[in-house]
Amino acid sequence: MQTSLILANVSKHIDLQADESDFFLSLLKEKRVKRKQHLLRENDVCLQSVFVNTGCLRGYTLDKNGYEHILQFAPPGWWIADMYSMLTRQPGELFIEALEDTEVLLLHIDDRDRLMREVPKFERFFRIIIENSLITFRQRLMENLGLPARDRYLLFCKRYPTLIERLPQKQIAAYIGVTPEFLSKMRAEMLRAR
Repeated sequence: MQTSLILANVSKHIDLQADESDFFLSLLKEKRVKRKQHLLRENDVCLQSVFVNTGCLRGYTLDKNGYEHILQFAPPGWWIADMYSMLTRQPGELFIEALEDTEVLLLHIDDRDRLMREVPKFERFFRIIIENSLITFRQRLMENLGLPARDRYLLFCKRYPTLIERLPQKQIAAYIGVTPEFLSKMRAEMLRAR
């Protein structure tokens, strides 16, 4: 199991002793996910947090017309889950799908709770992760409500610099809330304006 990336992620917020790291790693389950395979579907109860080691996931919802609304991408080093479903243990609305072959580490909610009981500093870690998620989603909501498409695209580029060339234009367009054709035209105009 590749563990250096997740341990680096944790060490941004808390310091672990060797036995605490070992206990944490013992609770993780490694999984390989094929491109277009779902880890979570609408109406599933989300029971695990997903950490991306390699590859890329996306979290999205479908509206009543079947249009995809991408809420989040999760490249290597990012966590993803349906927080509403996980915290309420109710069926959720989020799909989590692999955009390419992806290796993830899964932490079941019961193991997360056990981890926080036995290594209390993980309470701080998960609080920070949840707070950061809340801040990111609030910023994203405000961006979608108040910014023109060009600015939303530039923020996407800043937030996900490693994904600009890796993702199909359709995925980026769904994230910033425009059609692929509009995104193509806008990118061409931005290149000409340089």
